[in-house]
Amino acid sequence: MEYLDFLKGLHDAVRPRAYLEIGLRHGDSLALADCPSLGVDPAFNLRVELGDNVKLLRETSDEYFGREKPRKPVGGKHFDLAFIDGMHLAEFALRDFIGVERLSPWTGVIVFDDILPRTVEEANRDRRTRAWTGDVYKVLGILARHRPDLICLRVGTQPTGLLLVLALDPANRALSLRQDLLLEQMVVPDPQDVPADVLERRGVLEPETVLASRVWPVLRDLRDLQTSRRAGVRDLRRTARRDLGRVSPGALRRLLPA
Repeated sequence: MEYLDFLKGLHDAVRPRAYLEIGLRHGDSLALADCPSLGVDPAFNLRVELGDNVKLLRETSDEYFGREKPRKPVGGKHFDLAFIDGMHLAEFALRDFIGVERLSPWTGVIVFDDILPRTVEEANRDRRTRAWTGDVYKVLGILARHRPDLICLRVGTQPTGLLLVLALDPANRALSLRQDLLLEQMVVPDPQDVPADVLERRGVLEPETVLASRVWPVLRDLRDLQTSRRAGVRDLRRTARRDLGRVSPGALRRLLPA
C-alpha cells in the first residue's frame, strides 16, 4: 500500500478534530485532511489545491514550536493526528516529535515518514540518491531506550515505511532533558550503520492489518469520554497487543543502536 493511501485510511480511522503536518512539500498528504489543519514548512511548493480548513505557516518547525500560542491557527484545538515529514535527519525528526507531543492529547497519534530506508545509501545524512530517507530510522532506537511507555507501530507502506506512535504523554520530558546526549549519539559520519532489521523490514506490520485494528475505535472512545491516560492506556495497549503483536518500542532495543 502506498503511504498516501494509508494516511487517508488513518484519517478515516482516527477522525481527528485537528491535524498538524511538519514538512508539507507539495501538499499531497495535507490535502487528505478534512478537519481544521495546519501545515508548517519554510519552503513549501504547493501542487494541489487545499481546502479552507487548512492554514499554512512558511517557517521552520523550531520557529513554530517557539510560538506563544502554537495551536491558535486551529482555534486552540489539540492535534489528534500529526505527520512528521520535515528534515530527513534524526535530530530534527526527534525535535519535531518532542514539539508535537507537547501539543497533542494522550490519545493523539504521531506519524513519522521514511523510517524504513531500502539501502544504506538511501539512509545517508548527506543526500546522494534521488529517493532519500536520511537517518530518520534512528528515532526507533531512541524511543526504544528512552520512551518505553509509548506504543510504536512500524508499518510497511511504500516506498519507505511509516512509524505510528500512540499512548502519548505530553508532560513527559525524558527526551527533551537528554537532547544533547542524544545528539552526540545520532550525528555520525556516513555511511550509516543501518541495522538489517530495518533494511529487511523484519517485524513490520502490514498496512491493511493496522487500519483494520480495533485500536482505532478504542482510541476514539477514550478520547470522546475524556478518559485520563492513567485510566485508559492499559486498555489501548491491550487492544494493540491483541491485534498487532508486540507494540512497545522496548522490543526494538536489541535491534537498533541508540
